[in-house]
Amino acid sequence: MDHGELAAQLFLGGCNCAQAVVVAFCDVTGLEKDFAARLSCSFGGGMGRMREVCGAVSGMLMVAGLLYGYDDPGEKDVNKKAHYALVQQLAGAFREEVGSIVCREILKNPPSDPNPTPRTAEYYKTRPCARMVMTAARILDGYIASHPVEGR
Repeated sequence: MDHGELAAQLFLGGCNCAQAVVVAFCDVTGLEKDFAARLSCSFGGGMGRMREVCGAVSGMLMVAGLLYGYDDPGEKDVNKKAHYALVQQLAGAFREEVGSIVCREILKNPPSDPNPTPRTAEYYKTRPCARMVMTAARILDGYIASHPVEGR
């Protein structure tokens, strides 16, 4: 099973969109699944159901940060610029394919209250989120394939 299929399976199994992407890449990041789920749980529903940046995109970018990010603030000019360029490239690829990186636009203005929507058969029929997590994972897989991570 590839990362996109796994992300969709995780979403359909109850993970939020950000969790589905981050947990799907645990084999690459080395994170424990429970830690990855906690780390990314706040980003579902466009950041806590505020319907801002799509959680699948946030999850993709969290994984990109773990794999390609910088941790030395003294080298911020070079490393920050390169990493932000990567963020814009990955988010741009998602936007180009989906039309937006904003949850409320993708979902056509759903409610933004903090109450999770019950995961029913109807919910899954009307939500494109499984496709969004697959898309984010596929884009990230493509980048990883052409930019191997040293030491992983």
